[in-house]
Amino acid sequence: MRKLFLITLLLVLLLALGLPWVISRMGQPPVREGGTIVRLYRHATGQVELVPLEDYVTGVVAAEMPAAFPPEALKAQAVAARTYIVKRMLAGGVINNCHPGADTCDDPNHAQAWLSRSDMRERWGTLQYYRYYYKISAAVDDTAGEIITYRGQPIDPVYHASCGGRTENSEDVWKFAVPYLRSVACPYDAAPEPERRVTLTLRQVERALGADLRALPAAAGSGGPLRVVERTSTGRPKTLLVGDQRLTASEVRQKLGLRSTNFTWRLAGDKIEFITRGYGHGVGMCQYGARGLAEHGCDYRQIIKHYYTGVSIIKINTAGKKPAENNIN
Repeated sequence: MRKLFLITLLLVLLLALGLPWVISRMGQPPVREGGTIVRLYRHATGQVELVPLEDYVTGVVAAEMPAAFPPEALKAQAVAARTYIVKRMLAGGVINNCHPGADTCDDPNHAQAWLSRSDMRERWGTLQYYRYYYKISAAVDDTAGEIITYRGQPIDPVYHASCGGRTENSEDVWKFAVPYLRSVACPYDAAPEPERRVTLTLRQVERALGADLRALPAAAGSGGPLRVVERTSTGRPKTLLVGDQRLTASEVRQKLGLRSTNFTWRLAGDKIEFITRGYGHGVGMCQYGARGLAEHGCDYRQIIKHYYTGVSIIKINTAGKKPAENNIN
């Protein structure tokens, strides 16, 4: 009996210690070959890498959406990511003239985030890497070549993490009204941290916003030096009077490092507490909302058409750069 116990214990130890070693030495999933190539500028190396289109889309989905999300949400993200790069490549792929010879880069402040295979392994660990890579790869393969169009042209498929219950019209956040970027209800947005509080000193706010905030009302809890002069259709701040200057809510969010434009604030002494709801600009596809729609039975086409008004989904010829004629609505 003792001998059997020792043998069993030894087998368990070998399994626990040996399985990760074996998996770590398994061959990498194959790189998709042929077809459209994306010229990707990597900020970590300063080099332009040539990446097959669908491998690029896989890296974007891995970077931009949690891999634990339902497959239909991952598919919606894949189609949005593919649409983004196809539109950019059709336009020449220039990123503010910063990266000559590249179609795009991996900095989410300039373009879409992107993870290499080694980045994915580092983020998820060896065991989860294979599980999540193949899950995302399947979502990409199931939507291969599909992009979102409006009146025959690829759209600008903007997306964000969490809208807080309703997305925004494009003109309420940026300058122009875009017909497919309309405000829609988002009933299943359930981000893990729907509200966040950030406290800044008045001096920090003053430096960040470039405004003179020295003349302040004495009453704690008042709006103080910030005042909303215009709101969006969903009630978010759109334009604010900060000291003696007007700023958009997007500018305030960016300069103060807030999670979204859906914010309120409270003045307390020489500090301002900002309370934000959601995460991101609120326009286009809400990723946590997409997860909720998928969990309630919607497929990726329904998710896409919910967040992008009046669009079509078509399949492109990935051997070239021109959209094919076959509509797959």
